[in-house]
Amino acid sequence: MVRLLAALLALLGLAAPVMAQDGGRLIEYERIAAAGLPYQRLTIWLPPGYDAGERRYPVLYMHDGHNLFDLKNSNFNKIWAADKAMLAVVATGTVEPHIIIGIWAPGPDRHRQYLPRSLYDMTSGNLRQQLDGMTASGVISQHYLEWIAGPLKTWVDASFRTRTGRDDTAIVGSSMGGLMSCYAFLERPEVFGRAGCVSSHWPAVDPRAVAADSAELAALWDGWFAARLGQPDGRRVWLDHGTATLDAYYAPYQKVVDARFAAAGWQNGRDWESKVYEGAEHEENAWAARLPEIFGWLLAKD
Repeated sequence: MVRLLAALLALLGLAAPVMAQDGGRLIEYERIAAAGLPYQRLTIWLPPGYDAGERRYPVLYMHDGHNLFDLKNSNFNKIWAADKAMLAVVATGTVEPHIIIGIWAPGPDRHRQYLPRSLYDMTSGNLRQQLDGMTASGVISQHYLEWIAGPLKTWVDASFRTRTGRDDTAIVGSSMGGLMSCYAFLERPEVFGRAGCVSSHWPAVDPRAVAADSAELAALWDGWFAARLGQPDGRRVWLDHGTATLDAYYAPYQKVVDARFAAAGWQNGRDWESKVYEGAEHEENAWAARLPEIFGWLLAKD
């Protein structure tokens, strides 16, 4: 099965080194079939020196892969510059180089692929109605998570020199991708030991549409985390938000989530971090500006 998947991806993929070796190497794979999902696409970054050595690397999975590395692929002519952020923190000696698996968002299916299914199943009334309006064809994040944690990770570990354990496997995303990263971290704790939930879109829809339901929604998030969080056991989570544009709506929700981490015995600064960036907007340039800080804490050597 692993060989078949590897062969399929090799046939579909376009090996495309688009940067000098000292900046690492990008490879793209297009139109990847995944059960219960629209076709997926990957951009994979291999750190400098990968091709010349035998070293094994930890792996970082990131959502919205089209917005990570190359402006020509981006939605808004803005990118996270995830490769540059990784190189910067590696240069400090505090973080090991990671292979980055950038998973592209599937266009109009993005919302239903990133909305945590188990949270959706807890909703009712106006909240459910609003979510259904954004996910008319049905929530599929459970299939996305199964694919990442199962076939995709299996193929990555078979095709590249990775370190396969939980503590060497991280997942990071922003906005709805931040929610998806929390979902993966909570539902598959044996797979993901690190999660970065950046500007997580806690309202899950237009915040104005659920303004009257904000207390109910905050309580749902609290209960969702409470039922799944468990003990840190060496795991680590980063949460943050700005204060402008969409991020201006997030503080009340993040305070509830922060309180849940504290109540569950997670130690702030060691097991989980929660940051507020004054004036930061909900966009890629803002996330790129703080990504070295995120990587520096989340992926730091133990």
